Order: sequence, then structure tokens, then C-alpha cells
Amino acid sequence: MARYRGPVLKRCRALGISSAELGQNKTSVRFTKEAKVSRKKASDYSMQLKEKQKVKFIYGVLEKQFRSYYEKASRQRGVTGENMLVMLESRLDNVVFRMTIGKTRGQARQLVNHGLITVNGKRVNIPSYLVKKGDVIAVKENKKDKKVFEDLKAGKSLGLPKWLEFDNETLTGKVVELPTREDIDPSIAEHLIVELYSK
Repeated sequence: MARYRGPVLKRCRALGISSAELGQNKTSVRFTKEAKVSRKKASDYSMQLKEKQKVKFIYGVLEKQFRSYYEKASRQRGVTGENMLVMLESRLDNVVFRMTIGKTRGQARQLVNHGLITVNGKRVNIPSYLVKKGDVIAVKENKKDKKVFEDLKAGKSLGLPKWLEFDNETLTGKVVELPTREDIDPSIAEHLIVELYSK
């Protein structure tokens, strides 16, 4: 299982990402201070590697699986980098996080692993399961009374992407369409990852 057990904020600082990407609302005094400017220019390889590590960390994917996504994306029609990001964004654990069923990406993955999520009425406990257009994602019927979902039922899902729908009362959502590049974090430079792997 691709799980990072080290200090999250330290890793976020090193990769230059916000902890909000992972659903964390933690802040660090060091993170708000201006970073020291390195006099040494970063090489092309170091920028490509950092970008790959950033995307792997955000989605919680290990190298072997990440490489597999790249290879599948390169065989599809269209732009390889965009295809890869769409696959990562379509993972079930990410969709559960985007629907705000899980408050953090880690919690979303755990909910899927523990069998609390269904896809089209069938229990799916594989976080890397790729959803398709029209799939109905829901909390398992006999698990809806769990304490973890109480706040979700009471409130509204804020910041829901346009490619997803979610009903807080029934704890049921739908994949309206697959995400496009415009729906994914614009700060990711996927072309650097493609350059790294195509060497």
C-alpha cells in the first residue's frame, strides 16, 4: 500500500505544494516564511524528478504503479501527460476525496480499503479502481450511520468539481463525466514527467 508515514508538512515544503492538496488544514511557520533562494540553478533532470515526486505524493502512488499509469497513457490517443493525470484523477480513492466523503486523501483511501464505498451498488475495496462516466459512488447502505459521516450529512459539499455530483443526504454521488485537464491542478507540469520517462 502506497502510504507515506513521514512528516507531511516537511514533504510538502520540499516538493513546493500546499498541504491542502492532501486535504490537510495544517500550517507551518516555516512554510509561510520565504524560502531560501538557491544560487545553484536546478538541472532539467532535478526539475523533472521533483515534478514526478510531487504528483506521486499528491495521489499516494508508488513508483511501479505510477510507471504503469504512464505506460497506459502513452498507448492511448491524445496527449500522454494529460491522459496520465486523468487516470490518476479517476482513481476511486481520489473521487471519494473530491466528493468530500473523505476529509483527506488518506481517509478516503482508508474508507475504500475498509469496504465502506460502493460503485454501482457493488462494494469496491480497491483504491486504484478507475471510475467511468455514469458510475454511481455511494457509502454502503449499512454504514451510513457511522459517526464519520455525521458532519457530511449535516452540511453541504463545497468545492465539488464540475465533473462530479454528490447528495449529502443520501451520501450518493455520480461521475457526470471524466475529468479533463482543465479540472486538474494547473500547477502540475506533466510534460516534465513525460520528458523524464521518455529518455
